[in-house]
Formats: sequence, structure tokens, C-alpha cells
Amino acid sequence: MSTSATAPVDVHQQPPSAPKNGFDRYFKISERGSTVGREIRGGFATFFAMAYIIVLNPIILGSAKDMYGHQLDNGQLVTATALTAAFTTLLMGVIGNVPIALAAGLGVNTVVALQLAPRMSWPDAMGMVVLAGFVVMLLVATGLRERVMNAVPLSLRKGIAIGIGLFIMLIGLVDSGFVSRIPDAAQTTVPLQLGADGHLNGWPVLVFVLGVLLTLALLVRKVPGAILISIVVMTVAAIVINAVAKVPSWGLTTPKWPGNPVSTPDFGLVGQVSLFGGFEKVGVLTGILFVFTVLLSCFFDAMGTIMGISDEAHLTDEKGQMPGMNKVLFIDGIAVAAGGASSSSATTCFVESTAGVGEGARTGFANVITGGLFAVALFLTPIATMVPSQAATPALLAVGFLILSGGIRAIDWDDWTVAIPAFVTMLMMPFTYSITNGIGMGFITFTVLRVVAGRAKEVPAAMYAVSAVFAFYYLMPALGLT
Repeated sequence: MSTSATAPVDVHQQPPSAPKNGFDRYFKISERGSTVGREIRGGFATFFAMAYIIVLNPIILGSAKDMYGHQLDNGQLVTATALTAAFTTLLMGVIGNVPIALAAGLGVNTVVALQLAPRMSWPDAMGMVVLAGFVVMLLVATGLRERVMNAVPLSLRKGIAIGIGLFIMLIGLVDSGFVSRIPDAAQTTVPLQLGADGHLNGWPVLVFVLGVLLTLALLVRKVPGAILISIVVMTVAAIVINAVAKVPSWGLTTPKWPGNPVSTPDFGLVGQVSLFGGFEKVGVLTGILFVFTVLLSCFFDAMGTIMGISDEAHLTDEKGQMPGMNKVLFIDGIAVAAGGASSSSATTCFVESTAGVGEGARTGFANVITGGLFAVALFLTPIATMVPSQAATPALLAVGFLILSGGIRAIDWDDWTVAIPAFVTMLMMPFTYSITNGIGMGFITFTVLRVVAGRAKEVPAAMYAVSAVFAFYYLMPALGLT
């Protein structure tokens, strides 16, 4: 994060110091200017910011049917989602040593539920997710994935980070109910509105607003643990309000102490996979296109998230590249395959990890905390899902601001061949509600503008290749390939 008078983030970043012990040395806690306390707080903040996935992923996958009319069991999906998030987040922390948590990817789970499953069985659909993970790992092993990331100009990388900042701010506003989609029945060209009806009504929105003000006030006062303190305080406030006011709806999560906080995990979906059965159902070409669709979403969603978070956590060098990137990318490939193997859909890096980075997390130890909490959630899911989105999402707005304040000045606005693509990238992420779309449109714009400006030789070969892949992806519906 940037160092400025208006962005009080210095409290989270101290000069490197000598390691205190072997544990400190392994995770490079002192070396990266962090402390054990900050890593723990960051791990908790990230977990609370993304714990909603334990509830939301089963809803998305459990509401769909495969070609035989079968539906996945909700309890088994909860277990599979928490288990895979715990395993992959711990793996990223211990091996990758970065504060980037993973869980079932939103967007790709919709692809699996609405595009793959209706044309094959659930094991077939999850098998295609596993295959996409294998392809990701192959691309990493051959160096192609890291080559693509390193080919991105610094200004465009900053545009990606800023786009993620805007995207997570919009996620926070929507998930909290502060803004909502205007239904098509309204027949208006305005897509969003304030609150549910053009006004801010109800206790849940008040909790969100107070949470935002509390988070920002604590940051301005440079209070250690500002984000986590705000989440805890507003969760307690929401529980009290819900008990007294009998709020009819909080959205996905109702803030009340569960009658039975302990739940028994059901691992029935783990391993229910058919790697190549889907190709028999839809044919080889369509099957390849399905795998390609899953691959593209996982590949570039994770790429943008890794770029943005590594930059904000000060893990990049002067060229904007992160040492040890190959390990991080390979673990992400393992995560995609692991999500398919557990039937929880592709697992990927979560942009909500910025909540932990905003709390001061700089190392993989924060992931150990987050992953450990997901493991505990296997048995305490009712408690883990007690935090309402209105209490957790203020962190996303605060972190979004910090990302913008640090990255926007680093873009070379005088070079329009990179400034315009950066601009397109940062706007398309929130406006299309997709990190992948923002990256794709930014890459295509960058390649085209450099060519028409007579600077084709300045475009890396990897950028040409990726831009062509994205162009083909966007043309697939017109070509009748979807």
C-alpha cells in the first residue's frame, strides 16, 4: 500500500528486521516488516470477509440439476467448500508464503452449475474442472503462465490492481444491500439504485454504514487491528439489533447465536469425479471448449488477484514482479483441481484477501490462521456463518480506497497506449462484475493501440497470444461455439 498522509497505512508496514527465531525466519515475518499479531489479525479479517462462501457456494451449486435431474446435497457441499478452502489456503500459506486465501470461485461455480452440469452428470462436470486445474499446472510447469504475467507492463498491472479495488468496493456495496440491482421489470436503463428501493431503509444497511464509518475512523486514528475490530464490533451490534428489532431479513446470513453451534461434516461428495465422462456426453470439441471456459476464468481471475494483492502487500520488486511467483501459481493450479475433486467447483484466489492485507498481513502465516479457521468451520459452520455481510463488507470499501490511493499515481498517463488500456481494465472489472473481463479487454486494447501507434515491436509475444485467446473467447457465441 502507498505511503501518504491521506492513506494511513504506515502502521501496517515497518522496516525489515532480523528474524527472531526459526518460525519467524521461515515465514519471513520480520523480514517483510510485519509482526505475529498483525498476521493473526489479518488471517481473522480475511476469514470473516470470505466466510460467506461456505453458505453461498452450496446455494449456487445445490440449486442446479445435472442432465439426469440430480442435485448435490447442501450439507455435503458445505463440507466440501470448507474442506477445500482450508486445504488450499493452508497450502498457499505454508508453501507459497503469501497472504492470499483460496476458496470456491464465484463466477466459475455458476459456469459449472448452469453450463456444464445440465449437459452431463455432476461427476462429469467436476471432472472437467479437475482437467482445467491440470492444464493450469502444466502452463505453470512450462513457464508460460509466469511469462504471461511478466509480460504485462507496469502501468497495466497497476490498472489491474485499481480495477480490483473498484471491484471489491462494488462487491461490498452490493453484498451489504447499500446498492441493489434494479429489476428488468422497471424498464429503466439505470442498472443500480441506492438501497432496495432508491432509499436507505432498515437496520442491516445502518449496520453497514456504521461499520464503514467505524472502519475508516479507526484507520485514520491508526488503531492496530482496525478492520478486525470493526467486523467484531458490528457483528455484536447486529446480533443485538436482530434480537431486539426482529429484523425480517439480513440477506444470506442472519446474525444470531445458533442453537447448536456444532455440526458434523459430511464428506460424501469428495472424490465423486469422472475425468472424461463429460466428453462422451457433449463430444470432444464442446468438451474442450467447456474446459477452456473454466480454465480462462480461473487463470485470469487468479492472475489479477495475485497481482493486486502482492503489490498491496509490498511483495513485488522494482519491476512489479513477485519472487517465488511460480510456486504461488502452481498452488493455484492445484487448488482448481482440488475444487473439482471435492465437488465444490474450482477453487481460486480470493480478492477478499485484501481485507487481511489491509489489516497488516504480509506472509503466509496469515493464511495458516485463515485456513485453520476454515478447518474449524467444518465442525462449527453455524458459528462461522454468523457474521452478516453488513458487518464484514465495510472492510472491502476501506481496502478498495487504499488500493486506489496507492496505485493510480503509478500509471504513466502520458503514454496513451498503456494509460487507455489501464483505464479500460479498471472500469470493466466493476462494470462487468468480472476480473477476467477487465483483464481481457485491457489486454486487447493495449495490443491494438500499440500496433496502430507503430509500436508493435514493443508488445511481448505473450501479450499477442493472450489477446488472441481473449478475442476468440469473446467471439465464441457469434461463432456458435458455446
